[in-house]
Amino acid sequence: MPRVLDDFRRTQLAIAALFCFLGFQYATWISRIPALKTRLDLSAGEVGLLLMVTGAGAAASFPLVTYLMKRLGARRLALLSGLGLVAILLALSVAPNYPVTLVILCADGVAVGCLNVAMNAQGAALEAAHGRTAMTQLHATFSAGSFLAALVSSGMTALTSGIVTHFAAASAVLLLLLACARPRLLPDDAPAKEPAEQGEGGKTGRRMARPTRVMLWLGCTMVFAEVVEGSMNDWSALYLRDVAGASAQVAPLGIAVISVVMVLARLFGDGWRSRWGDAVVVRVGSAVAGIGLALALLAGGVVPALLGFACVGLGVAAVTPCLYVAAAAEGPDALSLVAATGTTGLLVGPALIGFIAQATDLTWGMAVVAASAVIVSLCSTRLRWAPAKTSSEGSLETEVEKETA
Repeated sequence: MPRVLDDFRRTQLAIAALFCFLGFQYATWISRIPALKTRLDLSAGEVGLLLMVTGAGAAASFPLVTYLMKRLGARRLALLSGLGLVAILLALSVAPNYPVTLVILCADGVAVGCLNVAMNAQGAALEAAHGRTAMTQLHATFSAGSFLAALVSSGMTALTSGIVTHFAAASAVLLLLLACARPRLLPDDAPAKEPAEQGEGGKTGRRMARPTRVMLWLGCTMVFAEVVEGSMNDWSALYLRDVAGASAQVAPLGIAVISVVMVLARLFGDGWRSRWGDAVVVRVGSAVAGIGLALALLAGGVVPALLGFACVGLGVAAVTPCLYVAAAAEGPDALSLVAATGTTGLLVGPALIGFIAQATDLTWGMAVVAASAVIVSLCSTRLRWAPAKTSSEGSLETEVEKETA
């Protein structure tokens, strides 16, 4: 059993390196938006388009990711898309003008979509292979990568105003993470040269299948889950300042509370999944997020708002990891669809809240966020969930018995 556990931990660390990689790469270039704005002489609208084209590239990558997952497998796709993201970061540091920058960031979105699906497929495969939960801790390392990149960016900004040196150093870190991940990633079960299975009407399995009802419910659930996460990150500080009456020093604590609670919850989330199962974690967690935020909005004030934001961080922390696991169980098509719809939710959610706030006020906009969390709980009742892994140790013992048989 110690050897099996050691294999699990080493593979988990390798996959965690991919999650850390993606968080580090994204936070690296996003933290230097002011420098890019100054160098390219961009307006606020042009900066907004830069951010939007990245998300649009990720959302539009669904058909390509589906094909590449079947053609290459999760392991090779993760490594190739990782190398692509390193090259994109270096290209961004020397982009000569705005149109070229738009193209580079659109490519970044596509590569992010590829890596996002591949690394979540690896995480789901790890859980299936060892009968142990791991996904929420893997998602926590994404946040850790973003935090590390923020620290590096702060230090590099103090040293130099240029981004070439910064992005070159960041690329070295990214290559190191890929080198650490490569030896221990799970092999792909379906090699690219194997003949594809025949589908209906003689169509090959390499072609994108028509979405099933379960896939559509998964996509719908993920959209609303990402609406909650994205909107809270974008609007919490403004709500505290403009509605709750918080000072300029207190207003940023909204994001801090959500982020810290979410990371802590993800560190413990796999234990909750093992004890109660993914279905309970998603349904109860999203309900806690929605009801907690709604009560905070009704109460008004800074302290209730911060408590409501903590409920959101606690409640939704394990939702998206569980949805990725459920999607992976349905196949690569479902996993790619869920990843694409999740990106759509991140794009549409904050903008939707802005439109509602402009038409009414921000309290009603945040009420939509609370309603979205409740919708996640309701949609999750239509999904197929794996049973709770109530005995991780027992699962490992079973693996040992199989090896010694």
